[in-house]
Amino acid sequence: MSANQPEPQHWVDRYSDYLYNYTIVRVNDHVVAQDLISETFLAGLKSMANYKGDASERTWLISILKRKIIDHYRKSNSKKGKAEVRMSYRQDEDEGDWLSERVSDPYDKNAEDLMQNEELGTAIFGCLDQLSDKQATIFRMKTIDGIDTETICNEFDITASNLWVIIHRARKAMADCLEKNWF
Repeated sequence: MSANQPEPQHWVDRYSDYLYNYTIVRVNDHVVAQDLISETFLAGLKSMANYKGDASERTWLISILKRKIIDHYRKSNSKKGKAEVRMSYRQDEDEGDWLSERVSDPYDKNAEDLMQNEELGTAIFGCLDQLSDKQATIFRMKTIDGIDTETICNEFDITASNLWVIIHRARKAMADCLEKNWF
């Protein structure tokens, strides 16, 4: 294929990590991020005839992904206005009607939730300990501490591509370890 033609057979290898990192920051949900990336690849396949080659494949896929993320939020926000809300207040604080439908409070944790979070945290750190020192440090810096790519690359004298390979392998090892030790 020429340089101006998309090469979908290479998209997953070349762009999936980049698209995932781009998406997870915006949706903060692993499953939704994966779904949006899959939808992006599918939309790219369907619209390959429209690809003019003016931008790189990655830029073109990101533009599709941006629209998928926007559509995701439009869809989820359109559902929010459908709950009936009734409120009435009285002088006495103990009286009054509140919401007829309650949204679950993310801060309302019971003992079981807290115990599961503690167990998961222990499992995550145990799996981190099984990675090589370099891999664990880079994984922590990028995914936990949120340090930018350039800083990490300079500190370890590696390329951005090498960084993403290390991150990808660390994620895979972490997922495998957590599957064995947590689920």
